[in-house]
Amino acid sequence: MHILFTRPLDDCYDLMLRFKSLGHFISHIPVINIEKTTYEKLNFTDFKGIIFTSANAIKFLNTKDVDKKILCFCVGTATEKMAKRKGFQNIYVANGNVNNLKEIILQNFKTSQGKLIYVTGQVISSDLDKKLISEGYNFKRVINYKAIQQEKINPDVIEKLKKNMPDIVYIYSQNSAQSFLNIVKNHNIQNLWMNTNLMCISEKTSAILNEIKWKKIFLFNPGDEEFLLYKI
Repeated sequence: MHILFTRPLDDCYDLMLRFKSLGHFISHIPVINIEKTTYEKLNFTDFKGIIFTSANAIKFLNTKDVDKKILCFCVGTATEKMAKRKGFQNIYVANGNVNNLKEIILQNFKTSQGKLIYVTGQVISSDLDKKLISEGYNFKRVINYKAIQQEKINPDVIEKLKKNMPDIVYIYSQNSAQSFLNIVKNHNIQNLWMNTNLMCISEKTSAILNEIKWKKIFLFNPGDEEFLLYKI
């Protein structure tokens, strides 16, 4: 199958290699750029647990003053891998699902243990912070990166895509969905996706792309990408 990935390369490189090793043809059109943002100076000794739902949050965090033995909660394996690279030792990892991550936090971190810090991008697709606050957690969210929508794609890339439209497209956020839609419209290729399956991280994400006619639309959790191949 021809599979199109739309995340920045750092976020999907391993998965692209995995799918290529399975015999699939891989295309990559990153529809967003990730940029670091300035955040307040933090005293990490105030926190007893740290939460990451993106590898980018770890990548852009100055971790030199963080006790690497702090309880570290990661949403999925890509985030876990980045956490290990930065030296974190006590890592709890979910299977890519934020609701599962919440349950792991509830099971392994008592509200009496102290304050949690949640490091995120400017836009998050879940309300994990609100859910944990409602459970009585003392909580601080810190934003250390933002996603910038791509406005221009190399015309040669679009021409190659027209000649070999993908069987599957993976979209990982509402921001990515909007950027993808803008690119499709700007290059006037709205009507070329009728034989393509759209894989989206949520209903809100897929709703942005409903004006494009797809073969089928699937919802998935990060980490389940390979499993989805067998549903098609």
